[in-house]
Amino acid sequence: MGWKASRLSHSMDLHTMTQSLVTLAEDNMAFFSSQGPGETARRLSSVFAGVREQALGLEPTLGRLLSVAHLFDLDTETPANGYRSLVHTARCCLLHLLHKSRHVASNRRSIFFRTSHNLAELEAYLATLTQLRALAYYAQHLLATNQPGRLFFEGDERVTADFLHEYVSLHKGCFYGRCLGFQFTPAIRPFLQTVSVGLVSFGEHYKRNETGLSVTASSLFTGGRFAIDPELRGAEFERIVQNLDVHFWKAFWNITEIQVLSSLANMASATVRVSRVLSLPPTAFEMPLTADPKVTVTISPPLAHTGPGPVLVRLISYDLREGQDSEELSSLVRSEGPRSLELRSRPQQAPRSRRLVVHIHGGGFVAQTSKSHEPYLKSWAQELGAPILSIDYSLAPEAPFPRALEECFYAYCWAVKHCALLGSTGERICLAGDSAGGNLCFTVSLRAAAYGVRVPDGIMAAYPATMLQATASPSRLLSLMDPLLPLSMLSKCVNAYAGGVTEDHSDSDQKALGVMGLVQRDTALLFRDLRLGASSWLNSFLELSGHKSHSNSVPVAEPMRCSVSETALAQPEGPLGMDSLKGLTLHDLSLRGSSETPDTPELSLSAGARGHSTPSAVNFLLRPEDTSEESEAGDELSTKDRVQGVCAAFPEGFHPRRSSHGAKRMTLYSSPIVKNPFMSPLLAPDSMLQTLPPVHIVACALDPMLDDSVMFARRLRSLSQPVTLRVVEDLPHGFLGLAALCRETRQAAALCVERIRLILNPPGPPV
Repeated sequence: MGWKASRLSHSMDLHTMTQSLVTLAEDNMAFFSSQGPGETARRLSSVFAGVREQALGLEPTLGRLLSVAHLFDLDTETPANGYRSLVHTARCCLLHLLHKSRHVASNRRSIFFRTSHNLAELEAYLATLTQLRALAYYAQHLLATNQPGRLFFEGDERVTADFLHEYVSLHKGCFYGRCLGFQFTPAIRPFLQTVSVGLVSFGEHYKRNETGLSVTASSLFTGGRFAIDPELRGAEFERIVQNLDVHFWKAFWNITEIQVLSSLANMASATVRVSRVLSLPPTAFEMPLTADPKVTVTISPPLAHTGPGPVLVRLISYDLREGQDSEELSSLVRSEGPRSLELRSRPQQAPRSRRLVVHIHGGGFVAQTSKSHEPYLKSWAQELGAPILSIDYSLAPEAPFPRALEECFYAYCWAVKHCALLGSTGERICLAGDSAGGNLCFTVSLRAAAYGVRVPDGIMAAYPATMLQATASPSRLLSLMDPLLPLSMLSKCVNAYAGGVTEDHSDSDQKALGVMGLVQRDTALLFRDLRLGASSWLNSFLELSGHKSHSNSVPVAEPMRCSVSETALAQPEGPLGMDSLKGLTLHDLSLRGSSETPDTPELSLSAGARGHSTPSAVNFLLRPEDTSEESEAGDELSTKDRVQGVCAAFPEGFHPRRSSHGAKRMTLYSSPIVKNPFMSPLLAPDSMLQTLPPVHIVACALDPMLDDSVMFARRLRSLSQPVTLRVVEDLPHGFLGLAALCRETRQAAALCVERIRLILNPPGPPV
């Protein structure tokens, strides 16, 4: 069905689709209205009446969005932006309803007609269509109030706060139940269902456990009732994503780090000769300047927050190459247990490759390591014929910005200087990363240019985050329905990376052990849990009634740190200081001249120079409850007008469904530091962006972060910087980790490899 919806959405125009659905809805409505006073017939008649109303109300709004969507594309060959994605998603929902309405019309008289099942499906998709209509109105409101040609909102931040307060209060459970992943390719839906069942089971255990961090394998095998009750799963999923903290997401995402699970994943990946974890000592070294190789600059070890410390990296190579078994490199190897013996002796060594890939993994800045991404990195090493160095940077909230950037920059410079040890001559170097790793690829390159050292020959960024400021855009509206990137989770990750204080549920013993230690400790019970879990799963599978949680506790607003570490990376002194940066818009930044390029690699400011990192006017989503009296007074004078403006996005008589799962005023923070170009590269001035090498971006059309890629590519294109943008359809954010799942993810992963190959093997001049 999902395949048909995707194909038909491109072949059937919106008006024809809507009229066909309305005709079928009216026919079904008339039929069930004539079936007597029964409750089921009444509900079926009512649901078709609702389908008719929502489809007719949605069509003109989608038409208006589609009529202007081309104005926001990178170019005519790349028709992609958040407005197009919203229209496509709504069309998919309409087509699902069209298919279901046809099925009902054809089978409603049959004795085999599954009345209850079809009613549940129709009610679920009607709820989804209603919420999509609300998103379409929000997108139309953005279009009307935003600056021409801009995808990210740059207006009155108080208006935006109220606007997004309305948005986050919408009901979301319908997107996580029966309709889970309806917008994606059908091969993805079973995976998403597995993830959602695992997440709510994990969340149930997390909630019961006072520590919130320990999880046993059996807890992931006892979600039977969530698998058979989609409405229960959707409601619980909504509660979890709205109320649990960043430590929950960190622990859940790191489940893939469990030895058993990672071994299973690696069994399906390519076999490589080298996979070694190296520990780079925190020792300063010299690098030659690109402009004058006779002059050197000192690359200092990472210092922010925790002081000097080693940086972990993973070297992956399909062939054993010269230098990779040297004593100097072996002295840096960090034991990883049995898997560290993956380096096997060979009778002959391959020569050093001309190419080198430096990889930075994603994970929202808070989770995962190179081990999580190792399966596809092994395939890259085989296909590219180049060694890959993947950086295991420190994660937030324990190590907030700029620690990760400092470590990635240090490891990149070390790789450039010591490429011979890595099995490469370093003639061509590519920086590659996904999501948060894509962000770090851009900022590492910007920092390399600021230092005057060699920048990479190109960057391949898959679905990168380039705007960490909490701001609205049409693609960000997709976070309402995205099971992998819900809005509250995005906010918690950015808050953690920005240095915001997070809730701590762990005691001192657990802190000493750490999240991964807890997960690995619990995995030691796996074989016992498999036996017990099978029995528990069967029992819970038979609990048709389940046990819904009625907790509606509202999380306490999280205060921000008074300041970021004194060694935090901030703006160079001068006209691009932090004070002036707070008020800058994209348009302002695009007017900055090349005179603002820093003349020195000294890129740190004291905490006093930056000011306090507290919720302020830059808080773009929701105002915290403890805002100043002066701010409250100003808000009191204008709240009525502003709320009326937000509500004016909806036509009279339209009322979307509201969330019933706590956090009515979900606190979403944004610190002023997120406007730092080394944190949000989209906000970098022209003079900085002009130092970037050729950039190749691979984005997802249905990704809440799509507009990050589109706007970043548009900025680079406006500066005549070499940039390509390829957008894959019908896949979620994070498809690289799903490369082995289906044909579509394999094709998308192959596209990333193709982009890297363009950097490592540039086409020669025409003969």
